[in-house]
Amino acid sequence: MYKNSIKGPKKFGRSKFASKTKSFNGAKKFNKNSRPKRGGGKKRFSGERIDFSRFIKKGEHVKELPYVSKHSFSDFNFQEQLQKNIIKKGFTNPRPIQDQAILSVLEGKDVFGMANTGTGKTAAFLLPLIEKNLKNKKTVKQLTERETVLIMAPTRELAMQIENDFRDLTFGLGIFSVACVGGLPINKQIDEIRRGITFVIGTPGRIYDLIHRKVLDLSKCTSVVLDEADRMLDMGFRDDMVFILGKCSKENCQTLFFSATLSPEIKKLTTEFLKDPIFISVISGETAKNIDQDIIRVKTKEEKLDRLHEVLKKEGTDKVLIFREMKHSVDTLTKELHQLGFKVGCIHGDKRSRERIRTLNLFKKDEITILIATDVAARGLDIPDVTHVINYDIPQTYDTYVHRIGRTGRSGKKGIALTFVPA
Repeated sequence: MYKNSIKGPKKFGRSKFASKTKSFNGAKKFNKNSRPKRGGGKKRFSGERIDFSRFIKKGEHVKELPYVSKHSFSDFNFQEQLQKNIIKKGFTNPRPIQDQAILSVLEGKDVFGMANTGTGKTAAFLLPLIEKNLKNKKTVKQLTERETVLIMAPTRELAMQIENDFRDLTFGLGIFSVACVGGLPINKQIDEIRRGITFVIGTPGRIYDLIHRKVLDLSKCTSVVLDEADRMLDMGFRDDMVFILGKCSKENCQTLFFSATLSPEIKKLTTEFLKDPIFISVISGETAKNIDQDIIRVKTKEEKLDRLHEVLKKEGTDKVLIFREMKHSVDTLTKELHQLGFKVGCIHGDKRSRERIRTLNLFKKDEITILIATDVAARGLDIPDVTHVINYDIPQTYDTYVHRIGRTGRSGKKGIALTFVPA
């Protein structure tokens, strides 16, 4: 629940950009053997002992008090068609991160924004970057002179969601984007970039590939956004992130970091790559106050499946997101629940992008009522009206737990989070 005591923007850090990234600019030839270790490599966390009592908390079920914004969307002087798209998108008053970040981004300042997942971060950077591009478009005569905006997200699903929001907000504006994610045809992405696409939205691995193929030139990149930066580090993308940032212009590139946490490694990256950034924090607490959190103790695999069946059959269990740690475990549980007659789908890293996107859309539209996933679904995704989050496997860290259960209890609605633990 947001409070009016949220602190405003602050100055944060000092850049060491030039000295830290010089060595990355000399890469001339792509050698797969010298490639940095990609997502799925070494991660910051290898698991921690979590007191199970932390998974038990009675939700207060309080109605979220409206945040009193200092600005309205009209105060930002967005162009008329963009204002119409904002209204059509259903935005009324700016959310806290939007209220505090948009002006700074419009002014060309670097920003580090800390905000819980699902708090409107996407619009906080998309809206001002679209407006800046519209103004720049009027002064640019040749397509080849257009500058690039790069937006990176940790997962294909989040990148595709950002691009969908981008398309809604740019309707009728003549600005186009390309989603550069693994699992979708790279040749199509290459063709779109070469035609002069302005906004490149993708995952670090695919962006890395496009740079080494000499398709994506970031020397004219005017803005770069790292959304869910802490999650990208958790997934082992640090080397890719540093390499990509090192390819951007050192003088004229505006850099925006958005993260739910401020770990020492995140702070180090901000020191290296952000120039006198504005620091904005709208973190509203460890977990949502309106989520009932409890544990289910079980002794055997058979009992575990039986107890899950009982939960899923209860009235009010309308839309359920179940998390598992391993990909093969996701597939196994999906098959078991399907055999029990449930409308269930699953997503994980081994699924093709098109299949993952299709399954996620079916879940959003309530055509399936249960989605089983690894942590690719734990961060950033906007899935409306999830009634229950179930941790069928205990998460590796408490931070992961917090982000998982953040998929329910959104917009002031009641949510339930259940975690299976050994008896």
